[in-house]
Amino acid sequence: MKIVLSLAAAVAVPLLLANPAAAITAKQKMDTCKFGADDQKLTGAKRSAFLKNCMANRNDKRGPAQPASAGAVPPPKQ
Repeated sequence: MKIVLSLAAAVAVPLLLANPAAAITAKQKMDTCKFGADDQKLTGAKRSAFLKNCMANRNDKRGPAQPASAGAVPPPKQ
């Protein structure tokens, strides 16, 4: 029984690492951006500009994405 569980774990781990949970499709991204525009009640040119920036990952208060090779998360500043 332990061999079967070990084998299942050995197969599952690479599969999970190959499909990151953060990866989303363009449609999912557009749905999220539209939700943000609706939440802010944007219309016309302001809505278009917001959607364009949102789809380009601009206006992200978290800042730019870190490259995957950046390594471990730095310790918090004190």
